[in-house]
Amino acid sequence: MPSNSGDRDGCPKLMEYGPCGGVGADGSCELGDRRCVFLGRELPRWAGGGNSSPAPSRHPGAAATIGLIARKPMVVADFPAAAMSLESLTACAAELAGRVDAVLVGDSGSARVQFPPSFRAERIQREGVAVWAGLNCRDRNRVALEGELAALAALEVAGVHCVTGDHPAVGHRPDTAAVFDLDSTRLAALARLQGHLVSVAESPAGPPVSERPARLAEKVRAGADMCFVNHCGPPSAVAEFIARYPADESAPGFIACLPVVIDVGSATLLASFTSLVLPAGFLDEILRASDPAAAGIAAAVAMGRAMLAVPGVRGVNLSGGPQPGGELLFARALAEIGRLLSPEEAAGDSQPGSSSTSHAVSG
Repeated sequence: MPSNSGDRDGCPKLMEYGPCGGVGADGSCELGDRRCVFLGRELPRWAGGGNSSPAPSRHPGAAATIGLIARKPMVVADFPAAAMSLESLTACAAELAGRVDAVLVGDSGSARVQFPPSFRAERIQREGVAVWAGLNCRDRNRVALEGELAALAALEVAGVHCVTGDHPAVGHRPDTAAVFDLDSTRLAALARLQGHLVSVAESPAGPPVSERPARLAEKVRAGADMCFVNHCGPPSAVAEFIARYPADESAPGFIACLPVVIDVGSATLLASFTSLVLPAGFLDEILRASDPAAAGIAAAVAMGRAMLAVPGVRGVNLSGGPQPGGELLFARALAEIGRLLSPEEAAGDSQPGSSSTSHAVSG
């Protein structure tokens, strides 16, 4: 694996292909005690083979997802189950089955400890839900990540989302050691070699804003197929980011993140996301509504339809999470948004806030 162009000595995450999405608006590292070492330097270029190099064929789960994306926009929902609870995992999967195309099962630094990614994937897929499995470099070294990638390939998951991960010092387990044997770009290369459909994230609003499209191009060179566009404002901001992607580079498919808020707890969690930028007044309008859950569903559906009209956007990610104890309620809201964003509902111009919406988020 190439290791020629970054600054493993200066970056607390030991990244070679930075900067990450945790850079503050003032250029500070997410740890808050230093400036990001990648700012003001030449963008690290991928030094290994890429999508143009021979690579293993896709496993059946990846091939099926590629075929689905070619036919229709994809709706991927963040998976809201409580950590370390099989009961919550099974119940949330049952709510989402048939309502979304896949669930993004991540490893948030604020939800530790989690079941291993491949174990969660197997349990969720038992309920008939396709899994887009998240892998981070925060907690596992290269050998452990290679093992998870192999297991996820055997499970034929829909996709693998490769992220560097936030530093343990800014999560709920600052007592744990940071690993960061790899970063998202190098992990994407490993995932592609295992036949996965590979996604990465990019933060258009994170410094250096001007270099974010070019940084994404390096991830694509490494093996990424799709990009989850982190919250950067209204659909016009996503359109601008896509338009600035290098014209001479192979472009990924873009999945735009949609903010999902149904109560104060989910608003607080969403607001904690790194480099978060929301449309002006988005949270206030939902929380001031007489029925915040219905208002949040309506807002997500309206933004989702607008995002799907942006050239290059191949799907949306229903992004956010519940307040503790609200996992099932949040799963129902995600399921309702997924239903309303389906091509059939869009064609019929179904309106959020109907009796079915109210029923979906009731206790």
